[in-house]
Amino acid sequence: MARTVMVTGGGTGFGRAVAERFAQDGDQVFITGRRSAVLDEACAALGGDIHALPCDGTDPAAVEHAAGQVGTVDVLVNNAGGNTDFAMPDETGLKATFDRWRANLDANLTSAVLMTEALDGKLASGGSVVHIGSIGAEQGGSYGAAKAALASWNVGLAKQFGERRITTNVVAPGYFPGTDFFGDGLPGKVHEHLISLTALGRHGEPDEIAGAVHFLASPQARFITGQVLGVNGGAHATR
Repeated sequence: MARTVMVTGGGTGFGRAVAERFAQDGDQVFITGRRSAVLDEACAALGGDIHALPCDGTDPAAVEHAAGQVGTVDVLVNNAGGNTDFAMPDETGLKATFDRWRANLDANLTSAVLMTEALDGKLASGGSVVHIGSIGAEQGGSYGAAKAALASWNVGLAKQFGERRITTNVVAPGYFPGTDFFGDGLPGKVHEHLISLTALGRHGEPDEIAGAVHFLASPQARFITGQVLGVNGGAHATR
């Protein structure tokens, strides 16, 4: 039976790969993002039952409006985010520090909280929520702190949703150069260093994140909730 799936930040990178994976199942997929043209291009290129919902995930009114465009949602994927430090001016002082930290928290944590709360009453019993975290949660900085907070919030969310048999988990990617995350890419030495940190000796591909998300939303993962699944090639191991 076809499901309804919401993917935030679904026009590029991981979000686009996730949207494509669910569309291949014949699911109805809604993708959000700030750039209408990017969303429209993704819908046209991917085909399937994919629909664009332009939305700034940090704007409560915009999130509420986007949530109002859908009915029951079986799977919510909170993918929107990224390291906003890359786009911030190189300034010093407390105001600059505040702006950098606030931007990363809003983009990576607040956006997920807003969309999840906006769709709370529409999430199907037995459904799934998956958030895109990061290996950066283990590495500090404002971006890492925001992703760590996302994982911490997910623990309480799992208990909140448990009575409705809704699972909620975090997929934490490692090094994936095939997205817009690093802009035009990293210098060769940095690229090789990040690969050297993995056990598998390679970087990841966006469809591998899509596969992990798809699994956590599948019938085979109904007893997995409140967890962080690292998809990093062994660059950060857990016991």
